[in-house]
Amino acid sequence: MRVLAIDHGAARCGCALSDPSGTIVRPIGPIEPCAASAVPAIVAEHRVEMVVVGLPVSLDGREGAQAAAARGFAADLATRVDVPVRTYDERLTTKLAAASRRGGSRAAEDSLAAAHLLESFLRASEREGRR
Repeated sequence: MRVLAIDHGAARCGCALSDPSGTIVRPIGPIEPCAASAVPAIVAEHRVEMVVVGLPVSLDGREGAQAAAARGFAADLATRVDVPVRTYDERLTTKLAAASRRGGSRAAEDSLAAAHLLESFLRASEREGRR
């Protein structure tokens, strides 16, 4: 199943795609400015079967204004695409993305965060036996 992950942000949305088998993840260009209206074209172009939107929660699990914005974005997106839209905990993905950049990755940091989010989502889905 090809999955698109989105790291929602106020200015732009980082994006990453899985391969059809759900084993390889690659960052793609971010959506600037971040708009749900831009996502259906990506879904169609890449034959995406599910969209995962990162949910920014604090380390203790609390949700704030950014999480509310991400949930609103996901709800808006669900009305625009004909594939399931889910949210998934994105804790620490920004730190992982920064480490990837320091390690030499040239992808946009937002899209690297989306790639780490997607890798985590796919691993958890595999453990749970679903996708």
